[in-house]
Amino acid sequence: MPSATELKIAELTKGMLRLKLFVIFSYGKGLDLKPYLADHLGYMIALEKQGKLFASGPFGDGTRGDGMTIVRTANEEEAREIALRDPFVANGIRTFKIQAWTVMEGSLNITINFSDRSAQIT
Repeated sequence: MPSATELKIAELTKGMLRLKLFVIFSYGKGLDLKPYLADHLGYMIALEKQGKLFASGPFGDGTRGDGMTIVRTANEEEAREIALRDPFVANGIRTFKIQAWTVMEGSLNITINFSDRSAQIT
């Protein structure tokens, strides 16, 4: 029989999202990113348009070359293929590691103004 704690946890988590994603942690090597930055940004935007990119960006001010990319893929192998095609990785500017991540709780706020067709994400 489940304990009171186990029952409480089951109650609190029963409606949670449980969205499985993969996080690509990227590590810069101290090399200049600028020669490949436009290609990298184009690649990330293409992934976004394909619906594969959940979120991506650098850590800190971006000068170290470290960053994080979260992708919607069927499995870790597909996430690895995406990471390997990143121009920063393909050109030896970054290394990476992948970690599965399950989104359980949180929120996303979107405001859409019909009057001027503007939107804001907070």
